Amino acid sequence: MLRKVSDHAAAPATAGPVTESVLLRRPNPALDELFRSSPSGPVPEGDLTGMLVAFSGTPLARPLAVLTHVFAWQGKVVSSTNGTLVNKLSPFGVRAVKALVGVDDSWVDGKPCVVLDYSRTSLVARPVRDEIRLVGPHLYLGIAWLGRRRVAWFTVREPTRAARHS
Repeated sequence: MLRKVSDHAAAPATAGPVTESVLLRRPNPALDELFRSSPSGPVPEGDLTGMLVAFSGTPLARPLAVLTHVFAWQGKVVSSTNGTLVNKLSPFGVRAVKALVGVDDSWVDGKPCVVLDYSRTSLVARPVRDEIRLVGPHLYLGIAWLGRRRVAWFTVREPTRAARHS
């Protein structure tokens, strides 16, 4: 069962700021190490901008991230109060594919992470489970699972307070 998070764990200290561009340049083992060393962080809130991180550390990473964002998946809209989210899909940002959101132990290392659980809310995505951890201010690195197999890395960025009020 997913737990709600009440603390606001800080992002891990790094040599420089972790951004989406930095993550696209890192190879898979570096992403794995960053995920393992990062705190769960609070359940994010609001309209999150998403990015696929595929073939990280290669010249294909950035073009795939851009194409996926434009044509397939733009991110997620999360309500931490309700413990739910919906994905933003297609070039039009259609809101679909609901999940439950809370804190649980990661399948990677057994430590807390924010879990996006589709098993009870979506017929299409029933075998999908996403796990995210805070890797920078308002930036979460995620692992997408299909069954018990890791299939993708992604990021979601929470809007900053200034962006929420504009």
